[in-house]
Amino acid sequence: MSVRGAGLLFLALLGAGLQGQEATTAAYPEGYRTWVHTKSMVVQEGHLLYPQFGGIHHIYANPKAFAALTGQKPFPDGAMLVLDVLEARGEVRAILEGARRRVLVMEKDARRFARTGGWGYEAFKGDTRERTVSDGGARCHDCHRARRSRDYVLHDWRP
Repeated sequence: MSVRGAGLLFLALLGAGLQGQEATTAAYPEGYRTWVHTKSMVVQEGHLLYPQFGGIHHIYANPKAFAALTGQKPFPDGAMLVLDVLEARGEVRAILEGARRRVLVMEKDARRFARTGGWGYEAFKGDTRERTVSDGGARCHDCHRARRSRDYVLHDWRP
């Protein structure tokens, strides 16, 4: 095989590897803080998910996800929901936002994420783009299965 042929084979394999990775991970949601804020809550010590997800949660929906939430319709491909997880700091009888712990993402694409109900899941560490989901979202989806009747989305819109 020529050097050029080997180089082309390497690029093809690299591209195939990146396509495989992309097929199982949701994208970072650039600009999500300008999307519709749909809900906030505080996960306190004692909650099952506290060690990983304790703190203040703000949920954002892009326009496609917001239309599905408010219209009680199926979520279309391209819908994205973001859970912004911040530390909760107690200060002078108030709970204040601290540092960002994680940015959790659900991205709808029925073809790319067929193994997990059409949803891709990802978690990004703090204020970085460092991905922390290593199983293609399988563990995330296990918790979301309880809401299959609502397209695996755990929260509803409250007008």
